[in-house]
Amino acid sequence: MTILRTLILGLVLVFGGISATYAFAQGDTQIETARSTGVIGERIDGYLGVVGSADAEIVRKVQDINNRRRALYEKTAAETGTTVQQVARIAGEKQLAERVKPGEFYMDESGSWKQK
Repeated sequence: MTILRTLILGLVLVFGGISATYAFAQGDTQIETARSTGVIGERIDGYLGVVGSADAEIVRKVQDINNRRRALYEKTAAETGTTVQQVARIAGEKQLAERVKPGEFYMDESGSWKQK
């Protein structure tokens, strides 16, 4: 990826809506509770994940959030001439750095769940 594309992608992600990926889950008390109790967490690849096991309703909601995130990543990738994986990864890194609260879980580079 060229430096210009990287810069454009970064600007689009910062100003254009990657914050919306986190907002997909806000306001849903089941998801917020699952996040705060360690049932689910953010993954470095830009998606939400189930840390251990969860009931079917939580799993369904996680899948729905991830589907909406993927649609946003696809749109951003098309606009910036990058790949969905690149967009998702940058979004994941941003989520981990800015949105995961102390006590919540996140998946690190190695694929292991860690508590912040």
